[in-house]
Parts: sequence; C-alpha cells; structure tokens
Amino acid sequence: MNRLSRFAVLFVDDEEMILSSLQRSFIKEDFDLHSARSGQEALSILGSCSIDLALTDLKMPVMDGMALLQEIKANFPEVSVIMLTGHGSIADAVQAIQFGASDFLLKPFAPEDLKAKVGHFQQIWKLNQENKKLRKELDEHFKFDSMLGNSPVMLKLKRMIAQVAPGDASILIQGETGTGKELIARAIHNHSERKEQPFVPVDCAALNETLMESELFGHVKGAFTGAHVASQGLFKAANGGTLFFDEIGELPLAMQVKLLRSIQEKEVRSVGSTKAVPVDVRIVAATNRNLAEEIGKGNFREDLFYRINMIEIVSPPLRERGDDLILLVKYFIKQFANQFSPVTTLAPETIEYLRNYRWPGNIRELENVIRRAISLGRSEAVLPGDLPDTIYRQKTEYVVPMQTISAADPSMDAYEKAAIVNALKLSDSNRKEAAILLGIGEATLYRKLKKYFE
Repeated sequence: MNRLSRFAVLFVDDEEMILSSLQRSFIKEDFDLHSARSGQEALSILGSCSIDLALTDLKMPVMDGMALLQEIKANFPEVSVIMLTGHGSIADAVQAIQFGASDFLLKPFAPEDLKAKVGHFQQIWKLNQENKKLRKELDEHFKFDSMLGNSPVMLKLKRMIAQVAPGDASILIQGETGTGKELIARAIHNHSERKEQPFVPVDCAALNETLMESELFGHVKGAFTGAHVASQGLFKAANGGTLFFDEIGELPLAMQVKLLRSIQEKEVRSVGSTKAVPVDVRIVAATNRNLAEEIGKGNFREDLFYRINMIEIVSPPLRERGDDLILLVKYFIKQFANQFSPVTTLAPETIEYLRNYRWPGNIRELENVIRRAISLGRSEAVLPGDLPDTIYRQKTEYVVPMQTISAADPSMDAYEKAAIVNALKLSDSNRKEAAILLGIGEATLYRKLKKYFE
C-alpha cells in the first residue's frame, strides 16, 4: 500500500521503554508509525511527515504534553491527539479536551484499550479518505457536466483535457462549426490552476475591425473620437485567467501581428498610451478552418500559428459520437420541454432518422432540430414528419437493387421483402413515398425494414 494512503500515528513520550511498548502494540498493523522523545522532536516530525493521530504523554521535560497539544492544534489542526497521563487527575484530562485533545487514556492501560482507541480514530480516518475520494470524483464529474457524452472519442477528449489543463501551454481547438469548442475551452479553464480567475471569450468573427485593437488591449480616455472613458480591454480583463479566442482564423493579418507580440512579450499597450502593462493570461484558441491551409494562402501568420498551437485538441463531430446523440436528444428535450407542447420523447423511427443524418451543423443543429420538434409536435413522441425536410427526406441506408421472387422461397415473407425493396427503389429510397406505394404506414415500414434488413 502507498505510504500516503496508510494511517500515520506519532507516539510522544520521554521514556524509551514506553515508546517501544507503544510501537510493539501496533507493529502488526498496516500503520505508518513514528516516535519522538520530546515535544520539540514531535513538532519536527509533524512538520516533515503527514501524521493523522498523535498520542502524547502529559508529563515531559521542557515541553509537556499540554504545551505540545496547543502547538499541534495551532499549527497542525487536522491531527487528532490522544493525551496519555498517569500523573494527573481527571481534571488534567478535562483540560486537555478543552485545549483540543480528541480523547485521553489513563496509565496504566490495557493494550486492548489502547488498540480500541486508536482503531476508532483509524475508522474515522478511513471514512474521511473515502469522502475525499468521492468529492474528488464528483468534482471531476461536475467539471465536465456541460460536456455530455460517453462515447470513446468523448472519453478520450476528456482525458486529454484533464492531462493538459494544469499547465500553461497555449492550446488550439480544431473542429467543425457547432461541435462545442467553447465548452472544451471552459473545461480546460475549469481543470486548471486558473479556475478561480476570469475566463474571457473573444468572438473574433464579431469584433469590429476598426475598434478591434481597443477591444483587445484597451484604450485611454481621449485616445480616439468617442473614447470618453478609458477601457481596460479583454487582455487585462482576463489577467490571471484564460483568454479564449473563438474562430481565431477570422482575425485580420494586421491584428495577428499585434496579438503575436502581446502573447510573446506577455504585455499589452492600450491605444493612446506609451506604457506597456504586463499581463498573465493563458491563451486558448479555436477554429473551424484548416489553419495550415490558411497559412499557405497567406491568410494566417505561421509564427502566430506555432505560438497558439503548442497543444492541439480536436473537437469530434456529432456523426462520430455514436450513442452520445441519444444522450444529447434527451438533454435537449428535458431542457426545452414546456407546458405548451405535449412532446416528452422521440418515436423509435424518429431516432433512426436522426442516426442516419450526417449533422453538418453538429450539436448546434441538433439543438435547433429538437427545439423545432417540440414547438411543432402534436403528440407525446416526436414523429419523423415533425423533423425538417433535410432530415425527413434524406436517403436511407436501405438502398438495394430491385428484386424478384425466388422460386426456391415462395413464402409470404419473401413476397413482402421483395415488395419493400422494389418500393424503396422506385421512391429513390424515400421511406415516406415507399410506404405510400406499399399502402402501409411509415412506422410499419420501419418495423419491416428492421425485420428484413438488420
């Protein structure tokens, strides 16, 4: 067992024989045992080792047990103390409790009484260790609370975030539009040492090109027409925290030069000022562009690319996330359900439509689709017809050649299967039209497709 996970006990007594006896009582236990012959030696051990329980004699030269107890409570309040006394009275024990001792034991004491006392504190320690572990796990869970998904690509992404977040290296998040790049940036911030400091997002695509420098670096009063008051700018607003450049590929080249200088020098100069001010920010950037290609086209500076791309993280598209789709659907239904709509779930055939779709707009598109379905839905379950035409009229995976009935299999199932195949072929794999050709409902067609082709 790792030393740090063992219950650590410190025995303090000026008599060597007593110390040896105490040590022998617990030699077979899986404890981390320490001993000291004076109060000063005990404080030295407490300062260099992690101790959970101290057992100290009351009467000792120079620094007695009561003085040591007060030092422990003042400097190591997390350490429990049992006072051992054979010289005083119950009054001494009561005073020790008042000074912060957790318990006392009168000498002479039976070994089983000593073991029972120490065993009680070990059980408390074990419970505290379990609670710490659970709190840590809960903390980790809630830091990723906004990043729904348990697919392999999402678990890999979360592990990557947890690994790189504690450092200060600049991070570039690559991914398609709508994949949740800002959520990743926020998760990085929340897992970092900067989590108590500001997280400041910068929408590079929305920045006013004329005022971009002022927005980022701030300006002094009167720096330009309309600058009636000074502004600190986004860099200073994020000081000590994380500055997130969303769609950094949209920055014009002139601003890229100034941004590069501020990142390299770790300082900014407000518009209209001659004084540079140091700033401490971590840079996280995101883009849906291929910045390597943009460099080749002359649209993005290569030196800035290498400065922001110390670590690259890829935000996976929704179509690669498997059953995360269903988790997200349930989340959005719960989030947007309201008293004006009966919708609480999706019909099974509707889920298949969603699974078959490519989702070019990713999570943002899915969110809009679910909000639309809740607004337009007329029943408890969203039906395929409640979906946008881009999804409802998509070609399905059931694209197969025209078939004829085999003489070797004249069963009704064979006739039905051939009829379905031919209807799909005639309707260019449009399920709604195929169902009309067959004279059956779309849900019935879906069940038969599952029966014959999966």
